[in-house]
Amino acid sequence: MSLETDTPESTGIDDIDWEEIDANAVRLDPEIFYKYVSLVLLCLLWAYDYIYRDPRLSLLDVDIPLGFTTFNLELNPGNVDYLMGLTLLAMFWWVAVPLARSPEMTKQYWREFRRNKAAVASLVFLAVILVVGLIGPLIIGRPSSDFGAMHEAPVFLGGTWEYPLGTNSRGEGIFKIVIAGMRVSMQVGLIATLIVIVLASIVGTTAAFSGGWVDEVLMRFVDLLMTFPTFFLILFLVYIYGGDLFMLIVILGITGWGGVCRLVRSEALQRTEEEYIEAAEAAGATMRYIVRRHLIPNVSNTVITAATLAIPFLILTEAVLAFLGFGDPDVWSWGRIIAEGRDDLGTAWWVATIPGIFLFATVLAFNFLGDALRDAIDPRHQIR
Repeated sequence: MSLETDTPESTGIDDIDWEEIDANAVRLDPEIFYKYVSLVLLCLLWAYDYIYRDPRLSLLDVDIPLGFTTFNLELNPGNVDYLMGLTLLAMFWWVAVPLARSPEMTKQYWREFRRNKAAVASLVFLAVILVVGLIGPLIIGRPSSDFGAMHEAPVFLGGTWEYPLGTNSRGEGIFKIVIAGMRVSMQVGLIATLIVIVLASIVGTTAAFSGGWVDEVLMRFVDLLMTFPTFFLILFLVYIYGGDLFMLIVILGITGWGGVCRLVRSEALQRTEEEYIEAAEAAGATMRYIVRRHLIPNVSNTVITAATLAIPFLILTEAVLAFLGFGDPDVWSWGRIIAEGRDDLGTAWWVATIPGIFLFATVLAFNFLGDALRDAIDPRHQIR
């Protein structure tokens, strides 16, 4: 009498092909299909714009009749604008859509979030800043010089409604400059944060799950990155290529993800001890599958809250660089106008003060929002 060992052939159980499961999921899930179609369309539009369009010509220039007047819509996007479009798509597909698919969880988050009245007010304020910053420059245009209206006072100090927030030493309206600064600050904060999230999530979860020498090498690289003098790198590149907003955003993104990566790794290390991770490993799931389908989704709460708190730091960093004269001279940043108005504080205080108030309020609002999201999303931080 011989003892026979059960094999996949004798039991009828086949090995699970996780790569095939992933492929089937990609083919069958319409959400993934529309997600990648939207990303591909944006990339194709950028490629067409970059390769074929004359940069001196607008991508879109139409007149829209509005009652007794005509509104001219002119679009001339650059690389930063396309990156902003990519960031908004990512926010829609990876934040808005998951919240819409889980209404009960969204309601729970909102119940916790609205306990913080300052955070709710901050959310409304930041939504206005984002919308006005993206659409406003298309409607009112860029600031233009008017040397007949130099240092005109704001309307609440006796000025005219043509320049409701006054003008600077070249007669450029502070109202238009503030709105242009909203656009720049949102672009810097959101785009650089997207780069930070992607790099920190991939490296942090991979290091936590792999362990051993992979974890050691990646974490030593993160230590090196966190001690890297980013400011001197920016100075060097500005000296060689001149100030450029696209370059500044990329540098802030690829050098600023070390701290978030450590948070992600710490959270992922706890998740690797969970039973569902052990079950996936026992079933033969690959490291790529576990990281993408289990670890990254389950550390998303930490990523979102850390990212929200990183945005004000990035906005403030860009403002400081622009204040010091290392920003892009072709865009209006709040730091740039504050620097230009510091010599006129005695005679035209509104030039530097009003943009400074908006910068302060935006950074403070993001901090309130980040604290409230941390309390609402992560129960371990809730304080009753």
